[in-house]
Amino acid sequence: METIIADSKQKATVLINQINSEVSEFDNNSENSSDLLVYKSGNEWIQQAKKKKVPNMIFDSFWFENEICFLFADTGIGKTILGVQIADSISTGKSILGFRMNIMMQIVLYLDFELSDKQFENRYSNNYQDHYIWSDNFKRVEFNTDAEITDYSTFENDLINEIEKIIIQTGVRILIVDNLTYLNSDNEQAKHALPFMKKLKNLKKKYDLSILILAHTPKRNNTKPLTRNDLSGSKMLINFCDSAFAIGESSQDVNLRYLKQIKVRSTNCVYDSENVVLCRLVKNSNFIEFEFIKYCSENDHLQILTPSEKTNRIKDALEMKKVGKSNVEIAKVLMVSEGAVRKWIKNDQKNLNSDV
Repeated sequence: METIIADSKQKATVLINQINSEVSEFDNNSENSSDLLVYKSGNEWIQQAKKKKVPNMIFDSFWFENEICFLFADTGIGKTILGVQIADSISTGKSILGFRMNIMMQIVLYLDFELSDKQFENRYSNNYQDHYIWSDNFKRVEFNTDAEITDYSTFENDLINEIEKIIIQTGVRILIVDNLTYLNSDNEQAKHALPFMKKLKNLKKKYDLSILILAHTPKRNNTKPLTRNDLSGSKMLINFCDSAFAIGESSQDVNLRYLKQIKVRSTNCVYDSENVVLCRLVKNSNFIEFEFIKYCSENDHLQILTPSEKTNRIKDALEMKKVGKSNVEIAKVLMVSEGAVRKWIKNDQKNLNSDV
């Protein structure tokens, strides 16, 4: 009897092993046979992830390796200045004072679609003299003005393809793009934003890239904290990036700026509204940069409306309502929430009714 039981157990074990082997073979084949979906058990995903290195900080907790990160701010606030400063830090292997970095010195590709070469020279020289000396690891890219564009309908794809060529030629693994508009001019609609982000993610995965993309904010109300809604374009952009941070303008001084984390995945949110990084824009001889000052609250640097300014704003809202503007249209013009406009109109109606 015991022999029969032992034989049955042995046969069952062989059968189970055979089934597991067939399932494993099926899993492997299914992974290789589909470009769209891959499935594994939770433990298998963990084992796969353990073989990959822990992402390093490129620019403190704001931007990590292998991330697509957005840096956004209003025009003239200093996006390009900070972008170039981060690129210089990567190319030299020296962290920016006040900000952590634990990556090795390496090549960085700065795609500059904002400044001409002469503007770039002016910014990084002392009145076109005593020029800043860049590391050979700092590679700047701009449009070839002699290039002929025959089909603007394919421009976005052509540009991505040209970027890929440079990645292959240089072996670069870190890209900074200044700015988003030149990669995708029609990012307001989700149907255009989603394919664009997919192209970037494919590029990132194919070449193990870390990508920082500079972007604009629409004209914003400086009395309100920075949020993800301040990134210009479709909300799909912020949903599909790995991280994002923004530059705010301080109401205390024209040269003061603060950095605030908007979205994080690789770490906890360190630099939130209660702990923004305050910096000063300075140019020491031939290099303009963000100079670290301290950590503080965002509220300390938001603009405060005087009672007369608030009264005038409400008056303007009521006047626009009388000529048929919608609450949404009024809110957009005055850079306030639609709820605030609704409240002002409701209070005005109450006052009118009480006077009757």
